[in-house]
Amino acid sequence: MSEIRKLANYINGQLCPPQGRRWLDVFEPASGQRFAECPDSDVGDIDVAVQAAQRAFPGWSATPIAQRAQFFNRIADLLEARLEEFAQAESRDSGKPVTLARRLDIPRAVSNLRFFAAAATQFSSEAHAMDGAAINYTLRQPLGAVACISPWNLPLYLFTWKIAPALATGNTVVAKPSEITPLTATMFAQVCIDAELPPGVLNIVHGSGASTGQALITHPGIKAISFTGSTRTGAAIAAVAAPRFVKLSLEMGGKNPTVVFADWEANEANWATLLRSAFANQGQICLCGSRILVQRSIYESFKCTLVEKTRALRVGDPQDPTSDLGALVSRAHFDKIMGHIALAREEGGKILCGGDAAAPEGRCAGGWFVAPTLIEGLGPGCRTNQEEIFGPVATLIPFDGDDEAVALANATNYGLAASVWTSNLTRAHRVAARLESGIVWINCWLKRDLRTPFGGVKQSGVGREGGVDALRFFTEAKNVCIDLE
Repeated sequence: MSEIRKLANYINGQLCPPQGRRWLDVFEPASGQRFAECPDSDVGDIDVAVQAAQRAFPGWSATPIAQRAQFFNRIADLLEARLEEFAQAESRDSGKPVTLARRLDIPRAVSNLRFFAAAATQFSSEAHAMDGAAINYTLRQPLGAVACISPWNLPLYLFTWKIAPALATGNTVVAKPSEITPLTATMFAQVCIDAELPPGVLNIVHGSGASTGQALITHPGIKAISFTGSTRTGAAIAAVAAPRFVKLSLEMGGKNPTVVFADWEANEANWATLLRSAFANQGQICLCGSRILVQRSIYESFKCTLVEKTRALRVGDPQDPTSDLGALVSRAHFDKIMGHIALAREEGGKILCGGDAAAPEGRCAGGWFVAPTLIEGLGPGCRTNQEEIFGPVATLIPFDGDDEAVALANATNYGLAASVWTSNLTRAHRVAARLESGIVWINCWLKRDLRTPFGGVKQSGVGREGGVDALRFFTEAKNVCIDLE
């Protein structure tokens, strides 16, 4: 049995154990075996981290933007040099195929750092002249110590997506990664030490949401909270933050529609993208299209091809380069997904493929794998088509015309992302405008320009991340008026 790895908090520039010497088990999803322990931090750890961030804030916020950018680029260089090590760790910690971590997760983390290093140097102000009477200009000033809470599905990818704009604009950060996937955040702390990031600028505190997370969002020294995770947790954070008037950004769940019209271009590249949009990262991406709406005239032929291609996906050891899907992130999440599949059956759904646990051989025999699952025959109002499953499960629903497609797409309490597949660009623009969604992809999926706003409507979130929106969130606008008379 290999040695259990003990992870650490990163507070005031140093790696340190939790004050209470309590630890949480960390499991490898592919094997079901415990391989690490992360700190189970408490109020005391959070308080020390916030104080460190507050002490560091005056110096960091006064550091020239170009110099802050140099730190980010240095960290990005060190991270890129260790890409393979981080990809292997991300795969082991989360259960995703290492090929995905190598191709997407770690390169995107590097891009996040470099993008916001550059974006902060280009963050412009506004000026408004008052017909010779006065000139107004706007200062965008950092807030202070802010909280960044990131999820387990894209651990380093979304961790850096939050901390990068916060730090680039001159704030200091107390970050809480998911306790389910804490490994790469701890490794990232060492990269920051190696890059000689000033102590207290970034602090990483591990622990459960109920203990560590609650202590962080209720701490009086925190000036803003950026959260990505479930809608239920986001609502709980909002209930705590709103009465204290703490600035809040919430990126939450999705029940995203993939709308396929009869005139879509059914080439191999588009089929591959559509399949990926349903099952990438075992369906554990908030942007995955879990409701596939198909125009009735092509429904049967489309269904047959999709089932065939879904059955061809290989579920296996995340370390195997031939595996298309890996393991679900935890036993609890595995049980949740299997419960949703059972619910779909109870609701009258027909399982077209999948519907069962998968059982790779060898070291993965005890892991948490589910076969990619397609379901048809369920109405838009049933729980299977309303609740976020967040696993390799998608439903098929036929529609007739544009109006029905839009109505079905909008028939949930979520509104994060949608994709529309059609050769008719007039229809594409018309449908996109009517969809209740923060993001709409036309004939593509997950193409991301980091300059664009990211976020959802309805129960999918409040606020926007990315580009100027992120820089604005982590700053406060101050108008200065100069009298010219």
